[in-house]
Amino acid sequence: MAQTALPPDPTLDEVRLALAPLVARNAAFDGWSKAAVEMAGSQAGVAPAIADLAFEGGATSMIEAWFASIDSAMLTACPPERLAAMKVREKIAMLIEARLDALAPAKESLHRALSILAMPQNVARAAKLGWHAADIMWRAAGDTAVDYNHYTKRTLLAGIYTATLLAFVNDESEDHADTRAFLARRIDGVMRFEKAKAGFTRRAEQRPSLARFVGRLRYRMR
Repeated sequence: MAQTALPPDPTLDEVRLALAPLVARNAAFDGWSKAAVEMAGSQAGVAPAIADLAFEGGATSMIEAWFASIDSAMLTACPPERLAAMKVREKIAMLIEARLDALAPAKESLHRALSILAMPQNVARAAKLGWHAADIMWRAAGDTAVDYNHYTKRTLLAGIYTATLLAFVNDESEDHADTRAFLARRIDGVMRFEKAKAGFTRRAEQRPSLARFVGRLRYRMR
């Protein structure tokens, strides 16, 4: 994944975003540690004190910044005009696969990151990151739901994405073919669920309403 260029006199957020892919690359050898940050700063020409300040939250701060850079890489690889003509399932598959492509050069770092996020003290933060990734993907796919579907869609997609990442870090097949097949099966399962849910909702709306029936009786008796 290409590194984000630093502008003149960058803010800490800009430093964090620019260094994140380099930190991830170094985390494969140094772990998600201060050493990885300092090496990334050296590679990008950023003073050690500034690099440390950008990631003062420790390992989880580094991982969050990396995932933010993955969001950016995904959106660059999947512009709106490219997604516009696709079906929903195709959009979601393409968005997740774009994330995997961006993550692939630092697969060992991803493995270490998932291990850190699985720690009890980080579970809530991991869930928030999964939700955020799902939200970014649904918005890129054109979702505008504001009712309960807004939440169910993101919950389902966060589950698919998390499961796919776990398959991805252990996948040694060529071009991660096993992971892509795994993803396709999970998306098919969700699409079948959504279709069944839509059918159930339509049937529920068509059922006679006891409240409406009693109401009609009450008004009829007046």
